[in-house]
Amino acid sequence: MNVLAPLRILTADDDGIDLAFRQDVLTGLAQSQKAIPARWFYDLQGSRLFEQITQLPEYYLTRTEIGLLEECGAQIGAFAGPDRVVVEFGSGSSRKTPLVLRHVAPRAYVPIDISGETLEESCIALGARFPRLPIIPIEANFMSAVALPGRLRDEPMLGFFPGSTIGNLTPPAAVDLLRSMRSTLGGDARLLIGFDRLKEADVLLSAYDDRQGITAQFNLNLLHRINRELDANIPADSFRHSARWNAALSRIEMHLEARCDLSFEVSGKRFSLIAGETIHTENSHKYTPGQARLLLQAGGWTPAHEWTDSHDRFLIILAEATPDRSAP
Repeated sequence: MNVLAPLRILTADDDGIDLAFRQDVLTGLAQSQKAIPARWFYDLQGSRLFEQITQLPEYYLTRTEIGLLEECGAQIGAFAGPDRVVVEFGSGSSRKTPLVLRHVAPRAYVPIDISGETLEESCIALGARFPRLPIIPIEANFMSAVALPGRLRDEPMLGFFPGSTIGNLTPPAAVDLLRSMRSTLGGDARLLIGFDRLKEADVLLSAYDDRQGITAQFNLNLLHRINRELDANIPADSFRHSARWNAALSRIEMHLEARCDLSFEVSGKRFSLIAGETIHTENSHKYTPGQARLLLQAGGWTPAHEWTDSHDRFLIILAEATPDRSAP
Protein backbone atom coordinates (compact mmCIF):
# COMPACT_ATOMS: atom_id res chain seq x y z
CA MET A 1 0.00 0.00 0.00
CA ASN A 2 1.53 3.33 -1.04
CA VAL A 3 -0.74 5.41 1.27
CA LEU A 4 0.34 5.64 4.90
CA ALA A 5 -2.09 6.19 7.76
CA PRO A 6 -2.47 9.92 8.52
CA LEU A 7 -0.02 11.39 10.98
CA ARG A 8 -2.16 13.42 13.39
CA ILE A 9 -0.66 16.67 14.69
CA LEU A 10 -3.70 18.07 16.50
CA THR A 11 -4.49 18.41 20.20
CA ALA A 12 -7.85 16.91 21.17
CA ASP A 13 -9.74 16.33 24.40
CA ASP A 14 -10.90 12.93 25.69
CA ASP A 15 -13.92 13.11 23.34
CA GLY A 16 -11.72 13.70 20.30
CA ILE A 17 -12.74 17.36 19.92
CA ASP A 18 -10.00 19.62 18.59
CA LEU A 19 -9.05 21.98 21.40
CA ALA A 20 -8.12 24.73 18.94
CA PHE A 21 -11.62 24.54 17.41
CA ARG A 22 -13.26 25.05 20.80
CA GLN A 23 -10.89 27.89 21.68
CA ASP A 24 -11.36 29.68 18.35
CA VAL A 25 -15.15 29.48 18.61
CA LEU A 26 -15.35 30.64 22.23
CA THR A 27 -12.86 33.47 21.66
CA GLY A 28 -14.49 34.56 18.41
CA LEU A 29 -18.02 34.66 19.80
CA ALA A 30 -16.85 36.79 22.75
CA GLN A 31 -15.59 39.59 20.46
CA SER A 32 -17.61 42.70 19.67
CA GLN A 33 -17.54 41.66 15.99
CA LYS A 34 -18.09 37.96 16.38
CA ALA A 35 -15.88 35.90 14.09
CA ILE A 36 -14.82 32.28 13.53
CA PRO A 37 -11.82 31.34 11.34
CA ALA A 38 -12.80 29.93 7.94
CA ARG A 39 -10.64 26.82 8.40
CA TRP A 40 -13.36 25.34 10.64
CA PHE A 41 -15.79 25.13 7.71
CA TYR A 42 -14.14 21.90 6.62
CA ASP A 43 -15.60 18.98 8.51
CA LEU A 44 -16.65 16.14 6.20
CA GLN A 45 -20.01 17.75 5.35
CA GLY A 46 -18.42 21.17 4.85
CA SER A 47 -15.81 19.68 2.54
CA ARG A 48 -18.50 17.97 0.48
CA LEU A 49 -20.52 21.17 0.22
CA PHE A 50 -17.44 23.06 -0.88
CA GLU A 51 -16.88 20.52 -3.65
CA GLN A 52 -20.43 21.27 -4.84
CA ILE A 53 -19.64 24.99 -4.76
CA THR A 54 -16.61 24.49 -7.01
CA GLN A 55 -18.89 23.07 -9.72
CA LEU A 56 -21.44 25.90 -9.67
CA PRO A 57 -21.69 28.13 -12.76
CA GLU A 58 -21.10 31.27 -10.69
CA TYR A 59 -17.96 29.92 -9.04
CA TYR A 60 -15.34 30.62 -11.72
CA LEU A 61 -12.28 30.10 -9.48
CA THR A 62 -11.91 26.31 -9.58
CA ARG A 63 -12.56 25.75 -13.28
CA THR A 64 -10.28 28.68 -14.20
CA GLU A 65 -7.43 27.38 -12.06
CA ILE A 66 -7.91 23.82 -13.33
CA GLY A 67 -7.85 25.14 -16.90
CA LEU A 68 -4.57 26.92 -16.20
CA LEU A 69 -3.01 23.83 -14.61
CA GLU A 70 -4.09 21.71 -17.57
CA GLU A 71 -2.84 24.22 -20.14
CA CYS A 72 0.42 25.11 -18.43
CA GLY A 73 1.19 21.92 -16.50
CA ALA A 74 4.15 20.94 -18.69
CA GLN A 75 5.72 24.39 -18.25
CA ILE A 76 5.09 24.30 -14.51
CA GLY A 77 6.72 20.88 -14.29
CA ALA A 78 9.74 22.01 -16.27
CA PHE A 79 10.30 25.09 -14.11
CA ALA A 80 9.53 23.34 -10.79
CA GLY A 81 11.91 20.49 -11.56
CA PRO A 82 11.53 16.74 -10.98
CA ASP A 83 12.16 14.51 -7.97
CA ARG A 84 10.82 16.86 -5.31
CA VAL A 85 8.53 16.04 -2.41
CA VAL A 86 5.20 17.77 -3.14
CA VAL A 87 3.66 19.18 0.05
CA GLU A 88 0.08 20.41 -0.36
CA PHE A 89 -1.30 22.78 2.25
CA GLY A 90 -5.05 22.38 2.85
CA SER A 91 -5.30 19.48 0.41
CA GLY A 92 -9.06 18.88 0.79
CA SER A 93 -10.30 16.63 -1.99
CA SER A 94 -6.93 16.86 -3.81
CA ARG A 95 -8.92 17.47 -6.99
CA LYS A 96 -6.22 19.62 -8.61
CA THR A 97 -3.31 17.60 -7.31
CA PRO A 98 -3.07 15.07 -10.18
CA LEU A 99 -2.64 17.94 -12.64
CA VAL A 100 0.59 18.83 -10.84
CA LEU A 101 1.83 15.35 -9.89
CA ARG A 102 1.77 14.02 -13.43
CA HIS A 103 4.10 16.81 -14.61
CA VAL A 104 6.60 17.15 -11.74
CA ALA A 105 7.59 13.47 -11.26
CA PRO A 106 7.68 13.76 -7.44
CA ARG A 107 9.45 11.35 -5.12
CA ALA A 108 6.60 11.61 -2.55
CA TYR A 109 3.35 13.49 -1.90
CA VAL A 110 2.50 14.94 1.53
CA PRO A 111 -1.05 16.32 1.84
CA ILE A 112 -1.74 18.41 4.96
CA ASP A 113 -5.35 19.00 5.96
CA ILE A 114 -7.32 19.74 9.11
CA SER A 115 -10.12 17.28 8.24
CA GLY A 116 -8.99 13.72 8.88
CA GLU A 117 -11.99 12.12 7.17
CA THR A 118 -11.54 14.14 4.00
CA LEU A 119 -7.81 13.45 4.07
CA GLU A 120 -8.31 9.68 4.19
CA GLU A 121 -10.89 9.71 1.38
CA SER A 122 -8.76 11.80 -0.97
CA CYS A 123 -5.55 9.86 -0.28
CA ILE A 124 -7.16 6.51 -1.03
CA ALA A 125 -8.47 7.85 -4.36
CA LEU A 126 -5.13 9.45 -5.20
CA GLY A 127 -3.22 6.31 -4.23
CA ALA A 128 -5.23 4.33 -6.76
CA ARG A 129 -4.28 6.80 -9.51
CA PHE A 130 -0.58 6.92 -8.56
CA PRO A 131 0.15 3.44 -7.18
CA ARG A 132 3.94 3.88 -7.16
CA LEU A 133 3.92 7.27 -5.43
CA PRO A 134 4.51 7.28 -1.64
CA ILE A 135 1.66 9.27 -0.05
CA ILE A 136 2.25 10.49 3.50
CA PRO A 137 -0.85 12.35 4.82
CA ILE A 138 -0.65 14.67 7.81
CA GLU A 139 -3.77 15.75 9.73
CA ALA A 140 -2.75 19.16 11.01
CA ASN A 141 -3.49 22.87 11.06
CA PHE A 142 -1.11 24.23 8.43
CA MET A 143 -1.41 27.79 9.78
CA SER A 144 1.76 27.17 11.77
CA ALA A 145 4.93 25.34 10.76
CA VAL A 146 4.39 21.58 10.39
CA ALA A 147 7.16 19.17 11.33
CA LEU A 148 7.51 16.79 8.40
CA PRO A 149 8.63 13.18 8.99
CA GLY A 150 12.38 13.05 9.58
CA ARG A 151 13.15 11.06 6.44
CA LEU A 152 11.73 13.88 4.30
CA ARG A 153 13.27 16.94 5.91
CA ASP A 154 16.42 17.01 3.81
CA GLU A 155 14.61 16.37 0.52
CA PRO A 156 13.94 19.20 -1.97
CA MET A 157 10.35 20.39 -1.60
CA LEU A 158 7.63 21.84 -3.81
CA GLY A 159 4.84 23.44 -1.84
CA PHE A 160 1.40 23.49 -3.47
CA PHE A 161 -1.23 25.97 -2.25
CA PRO A 162 -4.01 26.23 -4.83
CA GLY A 163 -7.52 27.66 -4.78
CA SER A 164 -6.59 31.18 -3.73
CA THR A 165 -6.80 29.96 -0.12
CA ILE A 166 -4.17 32.60 0.70
CA GLY A 167 -7.00 35.11 0.15
CA ASN A 168 -8.83 33.83 3.24
CA LEU A 169 -6.19 35.53 5.38
CA THR A 170 -5.64 39.19 6.11
CA PRO A 171 -2.36 40.40 4.55
CA PRO A 172 -0.40 40.27 7.86
CA ALA A 173 -1.65 36.73 8.53
CA ALA A 174 -0.90 35.75 4.92
CA VAL A 175 2.69 36.93 5.31
CA ASP A 176 2.99 34.94 8.54
CA LEU A 177 1.67 31.83 6.78
CA LEU A 178 4.06 32.21 3.86
CA ARG A 179 6.96 32.49 6.30
CA SER A 180 5.67 29.41 8.11
CA MET A 181 5.51 27.51 4.82
CA ARG A 182 9.10 28.48 4.10
CA SER A 183 10.06 27.12 7.52
CA THR A 184 8.21 23.86 6.83
CA LEU A 185 9.62 23.42 3.32
CA GLY A 186 13.20 24.60 3.80
CA GLY A 187 15.52 27.07 2.13
CA ASP A 188 15.79 25.13 -1.14
CA ALA A 189 12.04 24.91 -1.67
CA ARG A 190 9.69 26.17 -4.34
CA LEU A 191 6.04 27.13 -3.94
CA LEU A 192 3.22 26.88 -6.49
CA ILE A 193 0.40 29.14 -5.31
CA GLY A 194 -2.91 30.44 -6.69
CA PHE A 195 -4.34 33.97 -6.34
CA ASP A 196 -7.81 35.16 -7.30
CA ARG A 197 -7.42 38.41 -9.20
CA LEU A 198 -9.27 41.64 -8.49
CA LYS A 199 -12.32 42.00 -10.75
CA GLU A 200 -15.88 43.39 -10.96
CA ALA A 201 -17.84 43.31 -7.69
CA ASP A 202 -20.93 41.72 -9.27
CA VAL A 203 -18.89 38.76 -10.55
CA LEU A 204 -17.39 38.29 -7.09
CA LEU A 205 -20.68 38.56 -5.22
CA SER A 206 -22.33 35.99 -7.50
CA ALA A 207 -19.50 33.55 -6.83
CA TYR A 208 -20.11 33.73 -3.07
CA ASP A 209 -23.92 33.88 -3.09
CA ASP A 210 -25.08 31.39 -5.71
CA ARG A 211 -28.68 31.04 -6.85
CA GLN A 212 -28.97 27.43 -5.66
CA GLY A 213 -28.02 28.41 -2.12
CA ILE A 214 -25.15 25.92 -1.79
CA THR A 215 -22.81 28.58 -0.42
CA ALA A 216 -25.47 29.48 2.16
CA GLN A 217 -25.63 25.81 3.23
CA PHE A 218 -21.84 25.73 3.45
CA ASN A 219 -21.77 28.82 5.67
CA LEU A 220 -24.61 27.61 7.92
CA ASN A 221 -23.02 24.16 8.24
CA LEU A 222 -20.45 25.77 10.53
CA LEU A 223 -23.22 26.34 13.10
CA HIS A 224 -24.36 22.72 12.81
CA ARG A 225 -20.78 21.57 13.38
CA ILE A 226 -20.48 23.75 16.49
CA ASN A 227 -23.76 22.34 17.82
CA ARG A 228 -22.65 18.77 17.18
CA GLU A 229 -19.07 18.96 18.44
CA LEU A 230 -19.09 21.67 21.13
CA ASP A 231 -22.26 20.88 23.10
CA ALA A 232 -24.02 23.96 21.71
CA ASN A 233 -27.64 24.90 21.02
CA ILE A 234 -27.25 27.60 18.35
CA PRO A 235 -30.59 28.10 16.51
CA ALA A 236 -29.13 27.80 13.00
CA ASP A 237 -32.50 28.55 11.38
CA SER A 238 -32.35 32.00 12.98
CA PHE A 239 -29.34 32.97 10.84
CA ARG A 240 -29.04 33.88 7.16
CA HIS A 241 -26.02 33.76 4.85
CA SER A 242 -24.68 37.17 3.82
CA ALA A 243 -21.95 37.88 1.22
CA ARG A 244 -20.54 41.42 1.05
CA TRP A 245 -17.93 43.21 -1.06
CA ASN A 246 -15.58 45.32 1.08
CA ALA A 247 -13.99 47.62 -1.51
CA ALA A 248 -11.71 49.35 1.00
CA LEU A 249 -10.05 46.04 1.91
CA SER A 250 -10.42 44.44 -1.54
CA ARG A 251 -12.21 41.37 -0.24
CA ILE A 252 -15.44 39.43 -0.22
CA GLU A 253 -16.72 38.83 3.31
CA MET A 254 -19.07 36.06 4.37
CA HIS A 255 -21.21 36.55 7.45
CA LEU A 256 -23.92 34.71 9.32
CA GLU A 257 -26.54 37.34 10.14
CA ALA A 258 -29.00 36.98 13.00
CA ARG A 259 -32.59 37.23 11.77
CA CYS A 260 -33.82 38.20 15.26
CA ASP A 261 -32.54 38.73 18.79
CA LEU A 262 -31.29 35.40 20.11
CA SER A 263 -29.12 33.71 22.73
CA PHE A 264 -27.46 30.31 22.97
CA GLU A 265 -24.78 28.31 24.76
CA VAL A 266 -21.53 26.81 23.51
CA SER A 267 -19.53 24.55 25.84
CA GLY A 268 -21.36 25.99 28.84
CA LYS A 269 -20.80 29.64 27.91
CA ARG A 270 -23.74 31.90 26.96
CA PHE A 271 -23.72 34.28 24.00
CA SER A 272 -26.31 36.59 22.48
CA LEU A 273 -26.84 38.56 19.28
CA ILE A 274 -29.33 41.24 18.36
CA ALA A 275 -31.19 41.20 15.04
CA GLY A 276 -28.85 42.17 12.22
CA GLU A 277 -25.67 41.38 14.16
CA THR A 278 -23.30 38.98 12.40
CA ILE A 279 -20.73 36.29 12.91
CA HIS A 280 -17.93 36.97 10.40
CA THR A 281 -16.91 33.60 8.95
CA GLU A 282 -14.70 34.21 5.92
CA ASN A 283 -12.64 36.73 4.01
CA SER A 284 -11.57 36.21 0.40
CA HIS A 285 -9.05 38.87 -0.55
CA LYS A 286 -8.53 39.63 -4.24
CA TYR A 287 -5.14 40.65 -5.58
CA THR A 288 -3.61 42.41 -8.54
CA PRO A 289 -0.49 40.63 -9.90
CA GLY A 290 1.74 43.29 -8.34
CA GLN A 291 0.12 42.89 -4.94
CA ALA A 292 0.48 39.09 -5.14
CA ARG A 293 4.20 39.38 -5.93
CA LEU A 294 4.73 41.83 -3.07
CA LEU A 295 2.90 39.54 -0.63
CA LEU A 296 5.12 36.62 -1.62
CA GLN A 297 8.27 38.70 -1.24
CA ALA A 298 7.18 39.82 2.22
CA GLY A 299 6.67 36.17 3.15
CA GLY A 300 10.14 35.05 2.11
CA TRP A 301 9.48 33.92 -1.47
CA THR A 302 10.81 35.26 -4.76
CA PRO A 303 8.33 35.00 -7.68
CA ALA A 304 9.99 33.24 -10.61
CA HIS A 305 7.23 32.38 -13.13
CA GLU A 306 3.53 33.16 -13.43
CA TRP A 307 0.53 32.16 -15.49
CA THR A 308 -2.88 33.80 -15.93
CA ASP A 309 -5.97 32.99 -17.98
CA SER A 310 -7.16 34.89 -21.05
CA HIS A 311 -9.81 36.77 -19.01
CA ASP A 312 -7.34 37.81 -16.27
CA ARG A 313 -9.42 36.15 -13.58
CA PHE A 314 -6.85 33.95 -11.84
CA LEU A 315 -3.09 33.92 -11.29
CA ILE A 316 -0.71 31.04 -10.56
CA ILE A 317 2.81 31.87 -9.39
CA LEU A 318 5.82 29.60 -8.98
CA ALA A 319 8.13 31.12 -6.38
CA GLU A 320 11.49 30.17 -4.92
CA ALA A 321 12.49 30.45 -1.26
CA THR A 322 14.37 33.72 -0.88
CA PRO A 323 17.88 33.13 0.51
CA ASP A 324 18.43 34.44 4.02
CA ARG A 325 20.38 37.68 4.10
CA SER A 326 21.74 39.71 6.98
CA ALA A 327 21.61 43.00 5.06
CA PRO A 328 20.19 44.47 1.82
